[in-house]
Amino acid sequence: MRRLLPTAAFVLVAIAGCGSSGKSTTADIPSAKPPATIAQSGSRAAGSARACRQVTNTPRKPGKQKKPSKPLDASKTWTLEFKTSCGSFTVTLDLKRGPNASASMVSLARAGFFTNTTFHRIVPGFVIQGGDPTASGTGGPGYSSVDKPPRDTRYTKGVVAMAKTPTEAPGTAGSQFYVVTGADAGLPPDYAVLGKVTKGMATVDRIGALGDQSEKPTQTVVIYDVVATAR
Repeated sequence: MRRLLPTAAFVLVAIAGCGSSGKSTTADIPSAKPPATIAQSGSRAAGSARACRQVTNTPRKPGKQKKPSKPLDASKTWTLEFKTSCGSFTVTLDLKRGPNASASMVSLARAGFFTNTTFHRIVPGFVIQGGDPTASGTGGPGYSSVDKPPRDTRYTKGVVAMAKTPTEAPGTAGSQFYVVTGADAGLPPDYAVLGKVTKGMATVDRIGALGDQSEKPTQTVVIYDVVATAR
């Protein structure tokens, strides 16, 4: 499902995710970055691109996945390592605020759902978004989970959250996620919190520079694999 969100200057931009419905809808989420700042950030992409491999990727139609029926072991620390063509970064999952999204993402990672997917949307100074095998902004696992965020939730740099449509309840999640690259995305507490980048933020920043004012990647960034680990 496709979601649209306006910037701080009320310019509509797309942030997509998918639940269990097949209908495409739009959502309004304010960005903290005005267009001029986004343009300046995008101009730095050429220098950052040198750290990323030149790759191509063929979108695919994902099969319907099985929704996990059990929560993760809360006595352990769970991480997801994203191995990309720009390097790797690790997200430590927040089982307190996002237990259902966390269990879902671990299950999908172990099933190879994210293998050879891309970051289909990159907005410099705001977010990078992936998790859609179709690279269209409308793909998902065929089911959804819900983790309603606390009212004081803030989406600051390094926070990883799940995308949703405006018709879905706050905290609804499919497979599409975004990583905040700005100091504070200024989003309302509507998006399930998955966790936070605890290693490899430089990789996220490299990816975050590879976007333009149309919010499309200026270079393909592939997620080779996502590895789930419990310690």
